[in-house]
Order: sequence, then C-alpha cells, then structure tokens
Amino acid sequence: MAQYVGIDIGTTATKAVVFSGKGQVLFQVTRDYEMYHPQPSWSIQKPAELLDAVLDCIRSATQNRNIAFIAFSSAMHSLLLVDEAGTPLTDCILWADNRAAEQAEQLQASPEGWSIYQKTGIPIHSFSPLTKLLWFKAQEPCLFQRAHKFISAKEYIWHQLTGAYQIDSSMASGTGLMHLQTLQWDADILDFLGIQPAQLSSIVSPYHCTRGLDGQHTFIIGAGDGPLASLGTGAMQPGKMALTIGTSGAVRLPVTQPTIDPQMRTQCYHLAGDQYLSLGAVNNGAVVLQWLKESVLRSDVSYETLFEQAATVAAGSDGLLFMPYLLGERAPIWDAGAKGSIIGLTINHQQAHFVRAALEGIVLGLRHIAEVLVPDATALQQIELKVSGGFAKSELWLQVVADVFQMRVALSQTVEGSAWGAVLIGFKSLGIEYTELPQDEQIFLPNPDHAQVYAAAFTRFKQVYPLLNGLAR
Repeated sequence: MAQYVGIDIGTTATKAVVFSGKGQVLFQVTRDYEMYHPQPSWSIQKPAELLDAVLDCIRSATQNRNIAFIAFSSAMHSLLLVDEAGTPLTDCILWADNRAAEQAEQLQASPEGWSIYQKTGIPIHSFSPLTKLLWFKAQEPCLFQRAHKFISAKEYIWHQLTGAYQIDSSMASGTGLMHLQTLQWDADILDFLGIQPAQLSSIVSPYHCTRGLDGQHTFIIGAGDGPLASLGTGAMQPGKMALTIGTSGAVRLPVTQPTIDPQMRTQCYHLAGDQYLSLGAVNNGAVVLQWLKESVLRSDVSYETLFEQAATVAAGSDGLLFMPYLLGERAPIWDAGAKGSIIGLTINHQQAHFVRAALEGIVLGLRHIAEVLVPDATALQQIELKVSGGFAKSELWLQVVADVFQMRVALSQTVEGSAWGAVLIGFKSLGIEYTELPQDEQIFLPNPDHAQVYAAAFTRFKQVYPLLNGLAR
C-alpha cells in the first residue's frame, strides 16, 4: 500500500511525517538544529546542518516503505547567497534576523515602501528577504556582487535534491519581491534592488512535481508552512481562522483575492489558485518559553512540568503581564526594535506565574492580530479557530487561547498540519483521489469566568507598547 511523506523544514527542526492514504500518521521523525545568534539582532541557520537534517529525515521516513511521493513545507522569509556551484556564500538568514532594521525603516518611510507593500502584500520590515537584500547591498557589496543566486533555505534544499532552482508561488509570496496579482517577480522591485530575474529561482506552482537526482523519489515542491498549516487543519474554508504557534506564531484568515491593510499591519500570502491568506505573524512564539526556561529559570525540568506549575496559577497570572517582544516584533506593530517587558511584578509572584504569564503574553499578541483581521468582536467570536503547531500538545495553552480569544478552538487529529497540508498538495498534483474523512477533534470552549480577566489583560497589553516604546531602546 502506498504511503506519503510530508517534510516540514522549520526554524529549529525538520520533521518528516509518513501518512496513509486516509491521513493516518504511520511514522514521524524529527531532527533538531541550532538557531544561532552570532551578533546582536542576528538569527541564522547553518546550511550544512539544515541539509543534513533534511536528508536524514528523508532516509528515515522512506526506509523499507512504499513511498509514492515526498512533499515539502518550509518556514518562510529566509535568505542565503550561493555561487555558481550552488555553494553557500553566507549562512541562512532567518525571519527572526533583524540586521536590516535600518534599511527597513528608511524604506518604510518612503513612497517606494508603500508601493512595494501594495504590490506584494508584505510589510516593509527586517524580516523580509527584500530588506535583507538591501542590507547586503549596503553592508556587504562584494558578497552581493559575487552572488549567483539569492535563494531561501527551501530553494537550497530543493536544488540539492533536484538540481533545479525553483520556488513555489507560496514561498515567493513571502519574499516581498513577487507581485500578488501576476504571481511573478516584480520587475520594478528587482530594478530597485539592482538584481536580475536570473539571480532568482523560477516561480512554479505548489503542485510542481519532479523526479529527484537520485532517481528514487518523486518530489512535490509544496508551499510555505503557514499556508499549508491552514490547509492541513481545514482552515481554508469560510468561517475558519487558523492559529499556529511553533518557534514563532501566526493567525491566518482565508481570502479569495490579494488583501492589504491601509495601515500596513498585515501580510498576504498565496497558497494555490484563488486561495490566499490575510494574516499576521509574530516573531515571539515558543522561543519565548525556551528563553525563559534556559536563560532565566535555568531549569532542567520538562516543559510539561512547567505547564503543570503554571496551571496552578489563576487566569491573568495575578496581574503579571508579559510583553513577549524578545526578538523585536512583526504584526501588528512591525517594530524590529521592540523590547520585551514584565509589568505588575510583586514579591508574591513565583516561577509558575512567570511561565503562565509568558503563555498568556504570547497569546495576547496573537489576539491583537485577530482583532486587526476581524475588527468586529461579535463577528470574530462566530469564527472557529483551528490550531496547530507544537503548542497544541499543551491543554493548558489551548485553553488559554480559547479564553483570551473567546472563540471555539478546534484541535484536529493532525497536529502537524503543515506536513499534512503538503501531502494534500501532493495528492492534487498527482491526481490521487482523497476523500476527506470526518476527524475527531478536541474542542476547547472559552471559560466565561475568565472573559473579564482576559479582556482587562488585553486592554493593558495594547497600552503597554505605545507607553514604553522609546523608553526601552
């Protein structure tokens, strides 16, 4: 019986999930790697470590199995420069890297910045490959001139596997270089950057299929991890909204045409055909808890134990408010220089309070995005929130989401939504029939006793950044 592999190339790990034709998870393997910070505001991966992890995942997932295809999901907004041989000239610069903050601020304040956002749906911010290219042009002009190609981590892996420089339209929609209407590289933006179309990969459909260089595997290029998480969790339908928390986090609303925000607070991605997503992504997801555990608490206990401690604390963390902007922030404030803070600290607060406040702070930041996407609170509460990502293994965290958002939260059996979304793309690519079966979902309903507490916390949360902005620089 044929089996299908979804590869999810993430910021700190790559996962390979083997599915049956009915969507059952048959096998899963994860390979971790480091996100390095060699200088303040820098966040990078080592291309060799990333490639080794992906190849190891493929070997493990395909060994002694009848694999019909391997489809790819990937974290978005990375950039590396390669020479004519395909050898990296740089590390892989990640979405969390803020080295281009100065270039982003200058462009954002210019007429060109607004024009670029209107075309691409990608706000002018240091997370985007566009601003990173401006940084290289200004700070590393020799490297910029030497580069044969400017590509993402996924394109690097794809080239190693297939020999082709190709990028799917979903990943391309996150670069700040692709016109959302034409789904092609925008000539004016490339002229502005001083690069040629040949220095970028060819844009192909997410359904693009090819045989690997090894002659053994059929590869489907797939899409970005965010759009695929929406697809894989059933959140591409009207009346649904997706929330994902991994290292970072995002809230995504399905739309049928490119959408931009008059205040440049949201992004817009393409998935396939007339499927788009209006969304906001944050830099500060589970990475906040990793920082708290390893750098502040210096604790060897498991995250599960920390969550058990946090569950003993009342909703609202007894007034402790955690602003999670440790890596600057994207939506909705778009400030690479934003700083984290802890408000309301008293002598009575203990370790469990800090953990719960961190969980709540991450969710409050995502709730802020949902308010931008759907300003009408009553309308927002009528939408079902489909969740995925590593955080979905914590019932406490899921209940906090339901309580903060005051929405019905649905957790599908397929927690690894991005990998399953990639496989769904593969099914359509190869014309494989798949009838979606009803899935058992775990439902979390908002606790009405917590509504007022979190409404007050959300009001405070939105007030803190404008008040402290500038003081914490």
